[in-house]
Amino acid sequence: MALSMNTSMKWRYLKQHIFFAMVRASALIIALALGGLVFYIFYNGIGAISWEFITKPPTHSMTQGGIMPAILGTVYLTLGAIAVGLPLGIASAIYLTEYARQGRVVRLIKVGINCLAGVPSVVFGLFGLGFFVIFLKFGSSILSGSLTLGFLILPTIIGASEEALKAVPQTFREASLSLGVSKWQTIYRIVLPNALPGILTGSILGIGRAAGETAPIMFTAAAYFTAKLPGSVFDEVMALPYHIYVLATAGTNIEATRPIQFGTVLVLVAVVLGIDLIAIVIRGFMRRNKRW
Repeated sequence: MALSMNTSMKWRYLKQHIFFAMVRASALIIALALGGLVFYIFYNGIGAISWEFITKPPTHSMTQGGIMPAILGTVYLTLGAIAVGLPLGIASAIYLTEYARQGRVVRLIKVGINCLAGVPSVVFGLFGLGFFVIFLKFGSSILSGSLTLGFLILPTIIGASEEALKAVPQTFREASLSLGVSKWQTIYRIVLPNALPGILTGSILGIGRAAGETAPIMFTAAAYFTAKLPGSVFDEVMALPYHIYVLATAGTNIEATRPIQFGTVLVLVAVVLGIDLIAIVIRGFMRRNKRW
């Protein structure tokens, strides 16, 4: 009997070690793949990076010059998407979590949100083209692109916000309501401040996606080439993802612009990481000041 138990224990320990080894191997493979990709981009793109490349517009049919209008266009579109998606996503999550009566309708709404998260980005681009550009007559502009990207990241933000709101202990709500505080004040002053770090954690993924999308903005906001900076939200802009696509597929001399392509990719990665870093710093500050 003792021998059988020892054999069983050894077999369980062996399976555990095998499982942990597989997990470590998977993590190592992912890290190596990511590191290799970043190194490849950095190695091929660092030679194109210069002050002129960052601060000058493209010249000579985009075979020379810089990418400054595309950098600013990407920042404008990303900030616009955050301004649209973040408030709407948080408000929707608050309603679904705190106000809506849980039942079949709410379950159907959540299924729809999950389905929207898997819709290809080109579908959002066509929606933005038909609704914002043509129907609302915003034209191809920063406004149309920001609204389209905002709706694109909305399912991600709603999902993250819901989970963050549910993570706030129910006793916080009960204690606040027992003191005579209204439900909205409880949510605004107690629940939401404690949920914001978790909301930002999930929103970072949406921010990165908004900055790197090509299909939605090529229908709604991105210009093939423009050397001037936008004067209002109704102007077209260049954007780094679409600029990379143009240089790699439709440029006047694709092989000659290969260093510019990799340099633009490297700048796009840096812009996305920079925006994410700002969100991470804000999240860290909020976590340090959490009340529980």
